Amino acid sequence: MTLIPIEKRRRGIYILPNLFTTAALFSGFYAIVQAMNGRYEYAAVAIFVAMVFDGLDGRVARLTHTQSAFGAEYDSLSDMVSFGAAPALVMYEWALQDLGKLGWIAAFIYCAGAALRLARFNTNIDVVDKRYFQGLPSPAAAALVAGLVWVVIDNDMTGGDVSWFACLLTIFAGISMVSNVLFWSGKDINLRKSVPFIVLIALVLAFALVSSYPPGVLFALFLAYAVSGYVIYVWRWVNRRKRRAEAAPPPPPPVP
Repeated sequence: MTLIPIEKRRRGIYILPNLFTTAALFSGFYAIVQAMNGRYEYAAVAIFVAMVFDGLDGRVARLTHTQSAFGAEYDSLSDMVSFGAAPALVMYEWALQDLGKLGWIAAFIYCAGAALRLARFNTNIDVVDKRYFQGLPSPAAAALVAGLVWVVIDNDMTGGDVSWFACLLTIFAGISMVSNVLFWSGKDINLRKSVPFIVLIALVLAFALVSSYPPGVLFALFLAYAVSGYVIYVWRWVNRRKRRAEAAPPPPPPVP
């Protein structure tokens, strides 16, 4: 049995997370190619596949202790293609093209929102609260756009049938990415900590629900996630108003 030199093993470990990033980049590029060929369902599924690889590369890097500045930059560039340019182009080719100038403006708003979101995330990574994302994460925005494409095609409809709704959803996703609205990140969940048995059952039911009708369930989940940030924002705003009202001094008694 030939032993692998330590130097080569280390080099291989560092390549591992970047392979997942490359797979995510390839999935985004594949989505663009399929959209140009008119195979929009394949393009939408490819964006979801890119999300899976994008979620794995960071976790693999942390598990193998191979985080690097190169990997972080490469991941951001991959995200821009997979969750910025690809969803914008897929949506434009599928539904927004018929809207003329408004269609490509909506697609550009989404693409620019993804670029700004990623740039802000990289500069604020050590500043913001880890429990929340500032603005809608670009993978979630991409899933929202791709989910609409997938569920509409699965119901034997075309992009032209929902072009106005697709336009509004695309602009909503683009603006949400650059907003100051907080979205739960899930990073406060400790996967190494023991959990009640009911949690395992809930996970099994969740997988069963998604597998029963992937297009509709995934679109509904990411739509609910996109709306949840605004619900939390309104709830916090109302609570702040209540606290200010309670802290305010009582009005002086009327002068007789």
